[in-house]
Amino acid sequence: MNAHEIDFQIFGEEMQFVEIELDPQEAVVAEAGSFMMMDSDIKMDTIFGDGSNQDKGVLGKIFSAGKRMLTGESLFMTAFLNIGQVKRKVSFASPYPGKILPIDLSETQGKFICQKDAFLCAAKGVSIGIEFSKRLGRGLFGGEGFIMQKLEGDGLAFVHAGGTLAKKELKSGEVLRVDTGCIVGFTQHVDYDIEFVGGIKNTVFGGEGLFYATLRGPGTVYVQSLPFSRLAGRVLAAIPSGGNTKGEGSILGGIGNLLDGDN
Repeated sequence: MNAHEIDFQIFGEEMQFVEIELDPQEAVVAEAGSFMMMDSDIKMDTIFGDGSNQDKGVLGKIFSAGKRMLTGESLFMTAFLNIGQVKRKVSFASPYPGKILPIDLSETQGKFICQKDAFLCAAKGVSIGIEFSKRLGRGLFGGEGFIMQKLEGDGLAFVHAGGTLAKKELKSGEVLRVDTGCIVGFTQHVDYDIEFVGGIKNTVFGGEGLFYATLRGPGTVYVQSLPFSRLAGRVLAAIPSGGNTKGEGSILGGIGNLLDGDN
């Protein structure tokens, strides 16, 4: 194997974290902000790119990091290396309520495509790059689905799904239509495109957006019930204007503010 062979255990139900066990000289790489805790003898180091091109010289490292920059991610990642003589553990936490999904790339023919904000951590040696769309529709209307991340290699990677996670096995030619933000990821042979919802009533009054993703089998698709963009939108919509919380949860809240002279 090119990637480090790591062991893991996932804890929790709604706010999960993954505990990774590292043998001496094994390492795991993670996005900034996902670290939770670690044993002694774990050395934390900031690396340029994802650490998969360390043997390809300066240009290889720059190219690896540059691909991450296009997805809006940091040029740097954090590596956690066991420098001790016995097994040590390091843990990474979910960014918001949902499920952590382990992906064994050796079982997906070496490649898995996921939303750019779904990646949590992976065994060192796994390449974290970008999956460019070759179709105009995805580029113009795909939103979050236009530039997706691709995880390549033969090791373990961990992605996060918001809310409840659904796994769909698509047969050859079978089609699944999904809100673009609800896609967690899919195996490499799944064909992905963007379609217009259609219909004037759907367009004007539907409230679900003008486009959805079509995923065509064969392959495996993972779908989340609560993408972060939807969660953030609902939180922002629930914040009272002016920071006033009087009448929260009541249809008379706005009228109460008027009577109080707050507006």
